Amino acid sequence: MALSMGSNNRPVRVLQFTDTHFFRDESGKLLGVDTASSFKEVYKLAREQFGTPDLYLFTGDISQDETEESYRRMVNAVSDAGAPCYFLPGNHDRRHEMRRGLLGDGSPFKTDRQIIVGKWQIILLDSLIEGAVGGRLESGELEFLQKCLKERPEFYSMVCLHHHPVEMGARWLDQIGVENGSEFLNVLDNASNLRALLWGHVHQQFDQRRGAYKMMATPSTCIQFKKKTDDFGIDPLPPGYRWIELGADGTVVSEVMRTDKVARGLELSSAGY
Repeated sequence: MALSMGSNNRPVRVLQFTDTHFFRDESGKLLGVDTASSFKEVYKLAREQFGTPDLYLFTGDISQDETEESYRRMVNAVSDAGAPCYFLPGNHDRRHEMRRGLLGDGSPFKTDRQIIVGKWQIILLDSLIEGAVGGRLESGELEFLQKCLKERPEFYSMVCLHHHPVEMGARWLDQIGVENGSEFLNVLDNASNLRALLWGHVHQQFDQRRGAYKMMATPSTCIQFKKKTDDFGIDPLPPGYRWIELGADGTVVSEVMRTDKVARGLELSSAGY
């Protein structure tokens, strides 16, 4: 189902937050980090730097403990969003609890997976395999993607998912990306209107072009992973978010922004979580 948000020639302004890892309890921490507090700092920075966007994207792992209450805490954290928030699941999320916790009266979160705004369509895909860390785009997801791309050729397209479909150069991380990434990329490479591909999961910045479209990954709002390592490692980089401007002429301008300090309490020696 498409949600139309009007049409004009100004850029579409988007804020992306990813891998927030909220807990049910206020005392919940991930590798020593109070994830809700860390998100609050990133969210405040984003609003100060970018203002209110046309929409927000939450690209998975909103929760860490898969509880309905953790999603309700996120709703409270963005109660002043001032624009719709769209979401998709990550490997730490559960679909049922996510929908129950994020949706409801007064919540800024919306269920649309095809958003029509300005000269653009934004397509949200579900790569979650419940109970697994890696992801996969099932046949229904690929059919949905192809349908959106084919039926809306007049709109430029940005496709979003949680898991990474290309190798990041880290052995441990590349084992938990999209299982059928090559099949997915084949669909994208044959889409004349695709201009951007966006994901989370990797807890690091990634910007690279692939043909006519820009591929982007974004740091977590809490902890960051070391790049290009064989084994799991924590990178002492600050939390961040990504702003994106989608031009009426199909151009994509984007930048990752970070807070000025590493998340408080970060346990750098951790071998996993």
